[in-house]
Amino acid sequence: MKGRIAGLIILVLVIVSAAMYQLVVGSKPKTTATNGYLGGEKSGLFDDERFAGVMLKNYGISIRYKKAGSIDMISAPFEEMDYLFPSNYTALELYRQKYGSAYKRAEVVFNSPIVLYTRKSVAEAFKSQGWIHTEEETEYVDLVKLIDAILAGTKWSDVGLDELYGTIFVISTDPLKSNSGNMFAGLVANMLNGGDVATEESLKTTGGELKRFFSKLGYLESSSADLFNSFLKTGIGAKPVIVGYESQILEFSVEHPADWAYVKDDIVVLYPEPTVWSAHPFIALTDNGNRVLDVLLEEEIQALAWETHGFRTGITSGQEANKVFDINGVPGQVKKVIQLPNPDTMQKIMDIIAD
Repeated sequence: MKGRIAGLIILVLVIVSAAMYQLVVGSKPKTTATNGYLGGEKSGLFDDERFAGVMLKNYGISIRYKKAGSIDMISAPFEEMDYLFPSNYTALELYRQKYGSAYKRAEVVFNSPIVLYTRKSVAEAFKSQGWIHTEEETEYVDLVKLIDAILAGTKWSDVGLDELYGTIFVISTDPLKSNSGNMFAGLVANMLNGGDVATEESLKTTGGELKRFFSKLGYLESSSADLFNSFLKTGIGAKPVIVGYESQILEFSVEHPADWAYVKDDIVVLYPEPTVWSAHPFIALTDNGNRVLDVLLEEEIQALAWETHGFRTGITSGQEANKVFDINGVPGQVKKVIQLPNPDTMQKIMDIIAD
């Protein structure tokens, strides 16, 4: 009798265990692998274990990517890709021109203004020339004056930087491949047009100066992340001033606090006056890509993208930047902004630089 009761108890335990296992396993979402092209400046977020954990645990999505420049990815083969995640709206417009509406959905997920990064001694030299002014701890650079000085062949020694060789220059990524360089090219074209948004007509007059500006730069990186890392590692002599995203220094300060503590007194963030916004549109090519976009818009991911990786996401992000990040001079709102030229004009800008 006791043996029969024990057997029944064991049977009940087995049934209950099996039911609980089915309940737990059945409640977990099926894992779906996704692939896409990603702008390098967002690789820090996509490599973040918390980001990957939320994707996998809460939504059953295993997200993978190949790093590509925003312009490059539009012409890259993406038959097996679920998404494209460039860093400006021009890339989306170029995609639409080339492929029409052959995608499920597209939406801007993150934003970050274009900034210049330099060293303290360079910033002080630029201030002595009247090219930089300070408002509420934020350093603004007069882009027209800086561009004029570069085109005039002003030497570093002319502004008191005898330790630097040759003429003044600002290094961007390759405008033909990467978004930050492409946006900076549009910004330069605007400034050469008297501060008005450049047009195909205005480029007939200013195209020569635009080409001359970029021809001074030599070899250019195709990744914003690679350029920023090189700026940090190679020092003032190799890259005195570079173009980047505001998000890069914010992310670096959080992810590498010891390194940031070492360089924070020497690195200066300059906000061009005016600047342009880098809007990061996610282009969902498949249903799986559409699922990734849904997750990216979730409040938890949006908060992670701002607080750890420096992307301005919602209405309030940026308002208390100095409390979130160990960086002074990050404005709550970026007010001095100009629009980029339209996609046809941007294509003409690329043609001029490539010629």
